[in-house]
Parts: sequence; structure tokens; C-alpha cells
Amino acid sequence: MFPKWFDNWNRENPTNIFGPAVAVGVAGSAVFVAAMLVTWGQPYATDSMQTGPRGTGMHVAEFVSDLEAGDPTIAGYFTSEPVVPTADSERAGDVIEGAEPLLADLSVENYNRLIEAMRSWTGIPDLLEPGLDNYQTTVARRMIQMTQNINQNWAAHVQANAEVGVTCYSCHRGMPVPNNIWYRVSPVNENVAGWSANQNRVTMASNFTSLPSDYLEHYLIENEEGFYNDINVHDLASRVQQQPGDPLIQQTERTYAFMNYISNSLGVNCTFCHNTRAFYDPGQVTPQWATATLGITMVQEIIAEYLLPLQDVLPEERLGPVYADMPLAACRTCHQYEQQPLNGLNVIRNWPELAVLDGEPDYSAFE
Repeated sequence: MFPKWFDNWNRENPTNIFGPAVAVGVAGSAVFVAAMLVTWGQPYATDSMQTGPRGTGMHVAEFVSDLEAGDPTIAGYFTSEPVVPTADSERAGDVIEGAEPLLADLSVENYNRLIEAMRSWTGIPDLLEPGLDNYQTTVARRMIQMTQNINQNWAAHVQANAEVGVTCYSCHRGMPVPNNIWYRVSPVNENVAGWSANQNRVTMASNFTSLPSDYLEHYLIENEEGFYNDINVHDLASRVQQQPGDPLIQQTERTYAFMNYISNSLGVNCTFCHNTRAFYDPGQVTPQWATATLGITMVQEIIAEYLLPLQDVLPEERLGPVYADMPLAACRTCHQYEQQPLNGLNVIRNWPELAVLDGEPDYSAFE
């Protein structure tokens, strides 16, 4: 009457009646839930963004509840409209003793409101305080220039679909050190020959997978020859003979690790950028592919021009735990698991002072 395994269990465990009951209950519940999902569909409403032709499965699905909840850090964003300068406006550098030289040409009103905003965005109450010359002052100056550079020269990435831009808050979210920074981790094991054993290590960098942990430094920092390593795979087909100049299988795995990082950073899947039936066909990628490619190049420039040069400025407690290296940024530092940082909030509208690296702030929209 009963299954053989049930009779055997009762014979070998005459006093344990709970084990089979739990097993049957769990199995029965799983069958019931599966039947309900097949019959009625999953109970949580979803929305999707189509990224490719119909019928190809190219879409990014998200739960409606997550979309409605939004990004909780938006509530902490400080902003205020600029005061349009007039002929009588006083220059900050002429009135405020020890005014930050990068911002000295602003009017007093706009200088003060920008300093107040930067202190709120970074959570550093005395940032750029006159007479306070510390490492934070040096870093803040480079970060102002970096922000202006991004808004002026990388608008194709940060304003791909609409005016959005970046400010200090895009990464800092009210904290002196942004979340989702990264440090160098390789070589993980120096006592082996060949492949540096940076796989199969449970690290945050590998998103807790068996993929390599060194892909960010491999692709986002210049190599010893002064170039950036190519992001590519061995071949689209399996069991292909290695040819001279072909990327090694390790490069393929690094590429997969990098793509996994980007996917997680933006909360999307592969079809956000690619037609997964034709990864190598440039005619079948989505517009987001170009935006992402620009973003990778932008991050490479940010690291080389603005972050790595600060290596000797930061105190020891701000450096990496393994190699005492400079904390670096990548996609996740700004996106923080959202397709658009801060759900596409226009953070640059009220801050024309941070919109240009070369030139005067444009206040015409507020006249």
C-alpha cells in the first residue's frame, strides 16, 4: 500500500514518525505550489521593458512593487535652485576669505549654496572649510573637476535618454566613502604557477560565484604596456582549437565575470544590451549597448585621471585592506543596482556650476 521507502523507514526507525511526515509534507507542498504557478501564474505583478524585436525574448522584467517603491536614497538628496547672478553680484573669491579657488568665480550666494549641498551629499560637515587644509580638501577639488568633466564630456552616457547628470550624491549618497567601491584583489594566491588561482574564491568582487575576482582591475586599469585589455571571449562555438592571438579561456571567464558585474550593478539581464542569439553581431545589439560601452570607457578615464593620482593623498585607514591601494569606482558605485541611478532623478538641473569643466555656468533657465 505504501511506497517501499516508507515501509523501510518505518522498519528501521520504528519510533521516528516525523521524518517521513516532513518529507511528504515538503514534497506535497512543492507540488502544490508548482501546480498553482502553472495554473494561475506567479502572483506578483511585473512590468517589462522590451529591448529587442518581438518574439526574441529580449526584455528586462521587474516587479511592479519594486518599481513603485523606488530608490529610498532619493529622499536624502538635497537641492535648491540657483540665484541668478546680476551685475551687482559679488564674486565669492573677493568676499569669502579662503574661498575654494575652483569655485571662486561664483557669486557669493551660489558659492555658499553649492558648498552646503556638497557637505550634505558627502556627509562631511566641514568639507572645504576655509583654512582647513586636509586630505579631504585635496580630494574634494579633484572630485569637483571629475564631476564637471563627466557632465560636460560624457553627456552621451549620463544623459543618454534625458537630462540627468551627476553630482557628488550620485555616488556618495550622504556618506564620506561611497558604497560599492573596489580595491585590487589579485593575485589571490602567489604560490602557484600559471593561472593566479583567482577563481573559485568566494569574494564580493566575483559576486560570490566561481568566476575570477580580478576582472575589474584587468579591464578598468591600464596594463603594463599602457593599454586596456580587450573584453572578449575565446569563441562562440565550443571545442574550438586555440589559434595564435585568440583570447585564452581565462579571458573568457573574466569577460563573463565583468558582464555579470554590470548586469548586477544595473539590475538587468543580458538582453538589456545584447541579442543573446548573436552576441557578436553589432547590427543586433540594443541602444543600451552603446551607452554601456561609453560608460566603461568613462570609468577607465575616471580611474586613470582622477582616482589613481590620489593614491598618496589618502590616509592609511582609507586605503585597501590587502594592498593599501586607492579605492576605485565602477558601474555599481553610481548605479547601485538600478538601471538609472536614483531612478533617473535629474540631479544636475539646479547645479549648473557642476555642469561644465571649461566655461561659465549657464543660469539662463532660471532667469
